[in-house]
Amino acid sequence: MTTSLLLAALLAQGDIRLIVQGDDMGAAHAINLGTIKAYRDGIMRTTNIMVPTPWMPEAVKLLEENPGLDVGIHLTLTSEWSLVKWRPLTIAPSLTDRNGNFYPMVRPNPQLGPNMSMQEAGPKIAEVERELRAQIETGKRLVPRVSYMSSHMGFGGAFPEIQELVGKLSKEYGLPSYSTGAKSLGRLYDKSDNGAARAAKIAKKLETLEPGTWLTVDHAALDTPEMRAIGHPGYMDVAEDRQAVVDAWTSDIVKAVIARRGIKLVGHQKK
Repeated sequence: MTTSLLLAALLAQGDIRLIVQGDDMGAAHAINLGTIKAYRDGIMRTTNIMVPTPWMPEAVKLLEENPGLDVGIHLTLTSEWSLVKWRPLTIAPSLTDRNGNFYPMVRPNPQLGPNMSMQEAGPKIAEVERELRAQIETGKRLVPRVSYMSSHMGFGGAFPEIQELVGKLSKEYGLPSYSTGAKSLGRLYDKSDNGAARAAKIAKKLETLEPGTWLTVDHAALDTPEMRAIGHPGYMDVAEDRQAVVDAWTSDIVKAVIARRGIKLVGHQKK
């Protein structure tokens, strides 16, 4: 290694890099707009797309207009909200309810009643693979710069064989898991905290970061009439919760700490 490369490597070891990730683009107009606001006016630098969702075409357009925003594919096998649904891209009877929609939950949820989860339905691995491949290939075609993949609602944790499949597809398509090589910031705030309270807690945590790559993941959206109609039993304050994320990620307090400490905001492709 040359002297200049060695110096660059030593300097890089002292960097504090922060990946702020906002999930679920495509699921709602308010999510798309909140995500872009958190990028343009705030600290979010990576997002992901849910390919089968209804506002995916708008997400593609917004991502074309914001080429600096890192993006991944959020593999989707559930449709959790009560008043808006999405379906597989492929024919997958073991993944859908009697209306042809994805099941709401990965695991049974007593608040939703019986037969409302993937676990109860027993997904067939061949159908899962066909659907995940369709989502990856469609996502790569629509947004060629996708750099990583993740699993919506953590479905792999309930099915070891599906988790193994996701790992295989990750390697095959060259889309690493978002958690690779990054340390989690952990739980930063409570759902009951408003945007200002969340911002204060994020700023406090950022003051403690040591060199390395850190990751925090949440969901950005605007509190609009559309978003207020989105929810499910046990989680009905979605609009308020996700607006607070946008407020925190665009907070001057948070941005000031990042500037003062020289924290580098990066996406997954720039780790």
